[in-house]
Amino acid sequence: MTSVSRNRSFDGWQNVYRHYSQVLNCQMNFGVYLPPQAESQSCPVLYWLSGLTCTEQNFITKAGAQQYAAKYGLIVVAPDTSPRGCNLPGEEESWDLGTGAGFYVNATQMPWAKHYRMYDYVVSELPQVIAANFPVLSDRRGIFGHSMGGYGALAIALKNPGMFKSISAFAPIVAPSQVPWGQKAFRNYLGDNESDWIGYDPTYLVKLTSERLPILIDQGDADQFLEEQLRPDIFAKACAEVNHPLTLRQQLGYDHSYYFIASFIGDHFAHHAAALGKV
Repeated sequence: MTSVSRNRSFDGWQNVYRHYSQVLNCQMNFGVYLPPQAESQSCPVLYWLSGLTCTEQNFITKAGAQQYAAKYGLIVVAPDTSPRGCNLPGEEESWDLGTGAGFYVNATQMPWAKHYRMYDYVVSELPQVIAANFPVLSDRRGIFGHSMGGYGALAIALKNPGMFKSISAFAPIVAPSQVPWGQKAFRNYLGDNESDWIGYDPTYLVKLTSERLPILIDQGDADQFLEEQLRPDIFAKACAEVNHPLTLRQQLGYDHSYYFIASFIGDHFAHHAAALGKV
């Protein structure tokens, strides 16, 4: 693990590191914000998953998260969204598949299967790296994200009961098996058998989990992807069917951008801090 950058922010440190991922078979960057409290004690850890086309930089430079991480004493980890530099055929041909579009699944189809295993990276390898190198309280973890990353946060938390104590999302792709973004990714990464897709679909997973962690979702009503790609109504219906606690907030006039995220990021930190415990 090597240091890429280190910047003082709200009396803590916003760091970016690079390491070789054994799971993804490539070099990967990830951001880690260490709040001032981390200088003297271990802290809860919050994982952020970004959306299509993003790197680790989008969240750490645009969301305004550091002030709230410092306020609540939370370490925040922001990985990249896909493997990089693997030179696979088709990897750079479209913005919603390949580079910047890992979709937080373990690909089973060639040519993707050797590298595109973002699910294992986020669930297993990266948390091990974080626990070995930073003062985290590994039994006090939360996860949140945006768009593709919001979907990833929901799917990963729902597939791994007990791993996280809090979940939230901004404009998540909640029903990937039923919308074009998810169908394209799943067909390429997982194959044509739609029964293999369901294991990564939050709308199905929420009906299977016995865990009932409250979920907070913010969705802008002026989001250009709302009707075709995001469909929070489908997830809300699924949660209602099994009485899973969901707070779905429609934010008037907000779109899909980081202006939207920055406007409500403080509420999400408060949501996570309530479950993880303030340091």
